[in-house]
Order: sequence, then C-alpha cells, then structure tokens
Amino acid sequence: MAVKIRLARRGRKKAAIYDIVVADARSPRDGKFIEKLGTYNPNTNPASIDFSEEKAFQWLMNGAQPTDTVKAMLSYRGILYKKHLQIGVVKGAITQETADARFEEWKKEKEAKIESKRTTLGSEKEAKRKAAFDAETKVKEARAEAIRQREAAKLAADAPAAESEEAPEAPAAEGESTEEQA
Repeated sequence: MAVKIRLARRGRKKAAIYDIVVADARSPRDGKFIEKLGTYNPNTNPASIDFSEEKAFQWLMNGAQPTDTVKAMLSYRGILYKKHLQIGVVKGAITQETADARFEEWKKEKEAKIESKRTTLGSEKEAKRKAAFDAETKVKEARAEAIRQREAAKLAADAPAAESEEAPEAPAAEGESTEEQA
C-alpha cells in the first residue's frame, strides 16, 4: 500500500484551509485518511503551517511520500533536513549528538528569519497605514482651508453689498411711509 502525505481541502469557497493528512494514494483528495498531522492556511502572510513534526518525521522515515506542496512545507520546517541527518546517523557518517546539534542550529536560524519577516511585514503595514492617515489629514486640512476662504470671501462680498443696499433702502422706506400717510 502506497502512503502519501498530502493536503485535504476544507474551508469555504475562495478561502481554503487545508489539513495535512497521511492517506492511501488511492483514496480521493478529501476522502478517507489514515492520520491527520496538522493544518495549512495559505490565506495569511506568511502562510500558517501547524503540524506535528514528530509524526511527520516518523511517517517519512517509514516511507510515506509527500506531495510537492507538502514536501515544500516539510522542507520549510526542517523535517526533510532532519531526515537527511538521521539517514547519516543510520549509515554511521555522523553521531546522533552532532545531528541534533546541527538541526537545532538550523532551526534557530530559520525561526529568526521567520520572525524578522513577520516584523518587517508588520512595520511596513504600520508605515503604509501612517502614510495614508497623514495624506488624509492633509486633504482634510486643505478642504477646511478652502471652506474658510470661501466663507471669508462670501462675508467680504456680503459686507459691501449690505452697506450699499442699506443706503438706498432708507430713503425708499421714508418715501413709502409718506405715501402711505397720504
């Protein structure tokens, strides 16, 4: 029986989340599986990969074949490197302590890279948000200044017009009152 480590799709339309499963190669993609190792969410940045590394390593050492996507994930998390080191131990090329030390060193470097990517993405996102806020503030201030200038021009235009309208109205008002008396 050929055993594969592959993805099983779940989640809603256009927002897929995948389970990492160990299944018989003949079973359908979302069908029967032997064991669920974890989940993979490609919708986040960086993609979230959560699975049991010990179980995945055990299945790889027992001969399970990963699909291309799962192979990339296992490589990203260092499981394939761990398998490579373990094969060296079995052949007698290196000791178990040396293999463990190399793997731990590699894992620390990889975690540092991942964390730096997360902080970089977070700081870039914050910088973009701040720039958009500053641009919106400038636009808001420009609009407020334009409204103030329009109001000042309107008041300036109304003030001379009001003075010129008041002068002719006064004699007209007197003339009207004399006509009304007659």
